[in-house]
Amino acid sequence: MNTTQQLLIEQRVTNEAKSPLVAYLLLLLLWGFGVHRMYLGRWASGLIMLLMWGIGWLTAPILIGWPLIALVSVWVVIDIFLIPGMIRDDNAVTRQRLMAEMAR
Repeated sequence: MNTTQQLLIEQRVTNEAKSPLVAYLLLLLLWGFGVHRMYLGRWASGLIMLLMWGIGWLTAPILIGWPLIALVSVWVVIDIFLIPGMIRDDNAVTRQRLMAEMAR
């Protein structure tokens, strides 16, 4: 693979990269809904987070849901530190896909 192809791949990776600003805004504004994970392509864990958040709030009046709300809140705080790695992983997958396309 020559330098021009590598530059093209890196440009496409940059163009297709998810925005950290958008991910953090979704995380901070929508907190436990898991939308930030869905934006970053992690649909399953985002939907699980959404389901746990919803069930937690629906059952909070009878005190059953508070542990779920607390668990999702801790998960979101951990995600604050995981977002850069999720974006790096996504970029690596995109780079591999583009390299495979160029090799054909």
